[in-house]
Amino acid sequence: MSFKCLRFVLLIWFPGALHAQSTSPCEAPDLDDGYFVPVQVSYLHGTKLYYACDRGHKPAVEGWWGTSTCENGEWSHKLECIEEEYCLLQNIPHAKFSKTPKRWYKDGRRIRVECEEGYIHKDHDATAECKNGTWLSVPVCERDDAACGEPPKLPHAVIIHRSMQGLFAANSEVLYECEDEYGVEGTVKQQSLFCIMGEWSEGQPCRRESRPTSRHDRHPTTGGGAGTTGGGPSRPGGSGTLGGGVSTGSGHNERETGRTTTAITRCGERPRVPNGDIVETTETYLRYQCITYYKLWGPEIVMCHSGTWSTLPSCTEAFCVVDSDSNPFLKPFLGVKHLKEGQKTKLECLKLSHQWFQHFTVVKCSHGQLSFTDCCVAASHHFNTC
Repeated sequence: MSFKCLRFVLLIWFPGALHAQSTSPCEAPDLDDGYFVPVQVSYLHGTKLYYACDRGHKPAVEGWWGTSTCENGEWSHKLECIEEEYCLLQNIPHAKFSKTPKRWYKDGRRIRVECEEGYIHKDHDATAECKNGTWLSVPVCERDDAACGEPPKLPHAVIIHRSMQGLFAANSEVLYECEDEYGVEGTVKQQSLFCIMGEWSEGQPCRRESRPTSRHDRHPTTGGGAGTTGGGPSRPGGSGTLGGGVSTGSGHNERETGRTTTAITRCGERPRVPNGDIVETTETYLRYQCITYYKLWGPEIVMCHSGTWSTLPSCTEAFCVVDSDSNPFLKPFLGVKHLKEGQKTKLECLKLSHQWFQHFTVVKCSHGQLSFTDCCVAASHHFNTC
């Protein structure tokens, strides 16, 4: 019989041998001012100890006695007896600590408790004090009325770059991305929504992106006049249309207008659009998109017609600038912020009354102009100065 076969047979006869290889015993623990049972030199994996403390002391766990289990050479928690005047750390829902908290604190010790994102201290009480073994005024973390729940669902879009959470603090941002063949305002694929005073800002729907019609799909008709399309917005006062004059539904075709679409290599250097980028290139056309804070006017598709480029689009400003220097009621040193067209945000403002509370105003950019709400304390269960 080979060694491998012999080992297999032994494992069948003695199944505990394999388990013993993956576990280790625990040494007897050190426990001052207390006692435990059973008392042994060492303990097998899985053994549970029961311990209690001498008069004037208590276990560093809830209750007048405690337990600890041997787990592969280590006790599940250190057996420890502390003075009765000391306080055990309490479980505070939705609380967090800037550094790892201790299991217990001495008499007279004060600690500060922080709240998770989207929660605030009830009655603005953030500290707890240990007094004769009992905590005085334990902080409570309650939901902030300015926080938001789950962000809304947008058809044909998913949320990216966000943590898995059920509550979002005020001013939180979530980023949406449209699925393939869908976009916001043309070919823009992403947009952000913000949590403002308990409500999510309004999102734009993801619409199916328009594509140029193939020459083989066009049906020639009779008629005259300049070729246009019904698909793209034209800049006020301009003559640019989607496709640069190639008909897709007006009744005028290439042969009638005398404009033949050729390969873009026939037109030489690709035209530059200030504040815009080429986001798609094919053999027959270029697709343009404006950079952030700019809006596209005119056709997003540019073609080559017998050595000449069709009408180019333009990118116009679509944002507002807000800064504390121009708006003295805002908190100083706020800096300069840019808001997209239709975007809202919450900024800290100043109010002579109730100076000890933070005040906020909601700013919105609409048609290049800023609008502000009243300067108010963020809505809560206790304060609202609006």
